Amino acid sequence: MKNILTIFVLSIFISCGSKEEKKKGFEYNRTQKEVKKTSSTEGSSVPVDLDNKGIGPITSVDFSQPVDQDMATQGENAFKQKCTACHMPARKLIGPAMTGIYERRSPEWVMNLLLNPTEMLKQDPIAKALLKEYNNVMMLNQNLSQDEARAISEYLRTL
Repeated sequence: MKNILTIFVLSIFISCGSKEEKKKGFEYNRTQKEVKKTSSTEGSSVPVDLDNKGIGPITSVDFSQPVDQDMATQGENAFKQKCTACHMPARKLIGPAMTGIYERRSPEWVMNLLLNPTEMLKQDPIAKALLKEYNNVMMLNQNLSQDEARAISEYLRTL
């Protein structure tokens, strides 16, 4: 009987002594690098539309010049302060990844979404489709100035 009890106790210690790391509930590692690159529209039902300029004050943006590094640095700082809660450059989070955004959207559309998210989400077909794709999590109005939106747009060109 003593041998059976000893074997029972040892088996409990062996089964509980696993060296696997125990999970801590919900955890999301935002610094993890993307392992597999996917096309910008893979898995997305939202169409690519470079002609849609969105709804808002921006009707024309000229990206013909090389990237303005000073403006891009200002935009990167603003992006880190105001956007990284929902967006990562290279992968989806609460909102879409920003890398390659200008392969999917016009610069005017991006700036109008930055400046006018509420109206865009109500009226623009692409913004409405993105809202649906991202579980109806609305983009918050960050009350950006046109200069801040332009700087973020310039930073997005560098991704």
